[in-house]
Amino acid sequence: MIKFKAVRWKNLLSTGNQFTEVFLDNRKATLILGENGSGKSTMLDALCFGLFGKGFRKISKNSLINSVNQRGMVVEVEFAIGSKQYRVVRGAKPNVFEIFLNDRIINQDANMRDYQEQLEKQILKLNYKTFTQVVILGSSTFTPFMQMNQNDRRGIIEDILDINIFTVMNNLLKTRMTALKSELHDLDYEIRLSEDRIETYKKHIKSLGDNRRQKIEGFNESVEQAQTNINTVQEECNVLLKDVEELQNESSDSETIKQKLTKTLELQKQLDLAKSRGTKEIQFYEDNDECPTCHRDMEDDFKQEKISTTSKKVTEIEKGIDEITNNIVSINERIQEIEKIQSKVDTLNRQVAQKQNEISASNQYITKINAEIEKLRTENVTDDSTKLNKEQKTLKHHNTQKEELIDKRSYFDIAQFLLQDTGIKTKIIRQYLPIMNKLINKYLASMDFFVQFNLDEGFNETIKSRYRDAFSYANFSEGEKMRIDLALLFTWRAIAKLKNSVNTNLLVLDEVFDSSLDEGGTEEFLKILHTLDGDTNTFIISHKGDVLTEKFRHTMTFEKVKNFSRIVNSK
Repeated sequence: MIKFKAVRWKNLLSTGNQFTEVFLDNRKATLILGENGSGKSTMLDALCFGLFGKGFRKISKNSLINSVNQRGMVVEVEFAIGSKQYRVVRGAKPNVFEIFLNDRIINQDANMRDYQEQLEKQILKLNYKTFTQVVILGSSTFTPFMQMNQNDRRGIIEDILDINIFTVMNNLLKTRMTALKSELHDLDYEIRLSEDRIETYKKHIKSLGDNRRQKIEGFNESVEQAQTNINTVQEECNVLLKDVEELQNESSDSETIKQKLTKTLELQKQLDLAKSRGTKEIQFYEDNDECPTCHRDMEDDFKQEKISTTSKKVTEIEKGIDEITNNIVSINERIQEIEKIQSKVDTLNRQVAQKQNEISASNQYITKINAEIEKLRTENVTDDSTKLNKEQKTLKHHNTQKEELIDKRSYFDIAQFLLQDTGIKTKIIRQYLPIMNKLINKYLASMDFFVQFNLDEGFNETIKSRYRDAFSYANFSEGEKMRIDLALLFTWRAIAKLKNSVNTNLLVLDEVFDSSLDEGGTEEFLKILHTLDGDTNTFIISHKGDVLTEKFRHTMTFEKVKNFSRIVNSK
């Protein structure tokens, strides 16, 4: 039995940065009250997110995070299975997923998906769909059993009856069947190879001389053809190598040109610097009348002479710069030509490598063919007879293996027939269907809803009134549908407890009284609640406090305080 003990959460939906905590095992029945939007149903989203990583309602993970604080969402769920105490911690922004057993974290070496699978299959032994059918009956955002498709209905029933082991066994069997088919396929291939070899050996023995001569002649022709191809390719390779050599000669001055470019650029830099200095000197004599060293006045003739001399130097420098610039252009053009040549050389080298690979492959082929020729020359009839006998024994062994595998496949076929949906599982379901239908009708009658409700092996419903009129689930009012949903919920819990599959203390009913159950139905339903065993802890979520408060000894009230949801009263 899974005994849920507590759930606590913060920064979830309208809940702020302080933990809200609800103890799940200390009261037989608790009424949770609050206005619409007060956060009273947040406990359902907290439970589902903590256990399964998604809310009870159809809300995305990011939308579950409190919109004010926008981070630090954490949910903790505590439960016990026998003497083992578990605590699941899950959060978002930052992401957290931890499972504690007796206050020690369970190994997290596996990825998140495997870790969740461990929680569902090895610890809880129930998934989200089963949890929401056995533990929770929700409002309009929840999909009741009767609104599920046939496959989902079957999955819920299989979980409750604890017969998923047959599905696991069937999947394992399918894997083994696939492996067996592959093994048979490989064995058939080996048998065909053996048969082909035996036929070859027989023909070879029968016409050894002619066949051997013909084969050798054919092999020799192949060798000659391959050698011719080698010679042709070698000639092509030599031509390419000659072209490479010629191109490399054309670009032999590559390093010299690059060095010349470096020196020329350095000279250009020096001339640019000299020009700059001369220009500044001219500008100085044009703008100043006093010597910067002795601070005496400079003669105009002296200044003009200095300006004239320096200007001539600058002019000569500019001519030098122009010549160097032209040289740099010429050098760069030569470098571009060399780069084009090198590109051609690289292309030719790749072609040479390809030709050499062809030559190498042809040589390997010739070596292989020569080995076959030598083998044919040395083989004799005795060798072939020995090989024939050996291959016949191999074929016999393969056929024996095949017979054994065929027998094994027959057993697998029988097992697969038993393990498929129409086999053992259907037989078990067929045994429990009368009990299920009896319990469903019992709970319906307890709520003054007198119909004959039956589920068939395909989990399709047949509902007949007292007057034998036939109905479907969709034909009924919302209140009548809710009675059916409640009857199914109690039935699944009763069957689960009987099978000890997903037996749990927790039962949560979200707003089932608020719109769908009339006063009479409410009273009858409360009577059913009082008949539940002492291990059941029921939580009733409602905003009809004025009607229901007096019917419960224990209540819990949620309110919005400064836009944050919290428990304001618990008694």
